[in-house]
Amino acid sequence: MLWIAFAIVHVAVAVLGFVLPNQPMGDVHNVYDPWSTAAISGHGIVGITETWVYPQLALVPMVLAQGLAWIAGYEVAWAILVTLIDALAFAVLIGTARSAGRRTAAWYWLAFIALLGPVGMYRLDGITVPLALAGCLWLVGRPWLGSILLAVATWIKVWPAALLAAAVIAVRRRFAVIGGALAVSVATLAVVFAAGGGAHAFGFITDQADRGLQLEAPVSAWYLWRAVFGIPGSYIYYDNDLLTFQVAGPAVDVVISVMTPLLVIAVAGIAGLGAYRAWHGASFVRLFPPLGLALVLAFILFNKVGSPQYMTWIIAPLVVGLVVDRHRWWGPASLGLAIALLTQIVYPLVYWQLLDAELLPAILLTLRNLLIGVLLVWAVVRVGSVPRRTPTLLRTAAIHP
Repeated sequence: MLWIAFAIVHVAVAVLGFVLPNQPMGDVHNVYDPWSTAAISGHGIVGITETWVYPQLALVPMVLAQGLAWIAGYEVAWAILVTLIDALAFAVLIGTARSAGRRTAAWYWLAFIALLGPVGMYRLDGITVPLALAGCLWLVGRPWLGSILLAVATWIKVWPAALLAAAVIAVRRRFAVIGGALAVSVATLAVVFAAGGGAHAFGFITDQADRGLQLEAPVSAWYLWRAVFGIPGSYIYYDNDLLTFQVAGPAVDVVISVMTPLLVIAVAGIAGLGAYRAWHGASFVRLFPPLGLALVLAFILFNKVGSPQYMTWIIAPLVVGLVVDRHRWWGPASLGLAIALLTQIVYPLVYWQLLDAELLPAILLTLRNLLIGVLLVWAVVRVGSVPRRTPTLLRTAAIHP
């Protein structure tokens, strides 16, 4: 039944990409296809011959999809590629399907995919989520492999770095985690420099510093609501360089300048709290899921960019939480489903009305962002309340590791 549901959900979401309004598969058609075609035909390799908004390994799945484009075009090829990688991670998740926690987590993942809709499939995040999920599931038994998968996902889209940081803090064999991540990073950079792309190796980091406030980002709410009420000086506009809708208004440059330091402070604070709990003997199963969720949510809440596909990032820690303790995690997981549904309603269903600063989509987007904040508070509180081991237990663990 799980595999039948898997097939139905993926086919339905793939089809929705073709029929829903506002081009939910626009990135695949407008940028992934041209970038990969140019690389194959020798007309420049993004990330190597020019600075790119993504890490260099992001080009790999784009090129792989070209190998399937003969079936029914590049968009269908991308959907097939994402489905295949999802299937591999799904198999890792359910295993023999004897664990109630794993079955619950599998059903949850499918529900999340359906509620979020095609934007979760027709973006690079659709590749990184299954890689990150499989990596998280293997962190204890196969930390090298888990770390490698998380590092590969990070070199495709930066966000899994939050899960890598949580792993370094929560996994006892942290040197294996660090070693796997370093191995992937060194190998990737070696290829980039050997290909002559050293000047563009970290362009995906420097490019982000120049971005404005994207319309859907939580921090943009003030300017969005000013535009909704027609207050002069605040409006929504399209950035032709970054291909995103952004907001403008009073002191917007100041807000832009403080967001990156604020993000760093938030992530450092959460990581420090997690490290404190790990130092006092918190177990992986109690610490890693909420810590990973808190770090990922900090990446979302304090980000200048708020693309709808970012909501896929919360899948991995929520699924892991359900695997290890489905009763305790069902509440926050339900919040995650509400976030996914609101995201699909906003984009692509009422996105055009949002661009016109209409009231209803602004309410829906604001509610979605508030739920992100609520979930972050829950995760941070959960990290802070992870029980410490008593001195007796610490001595026992030292004697019998």
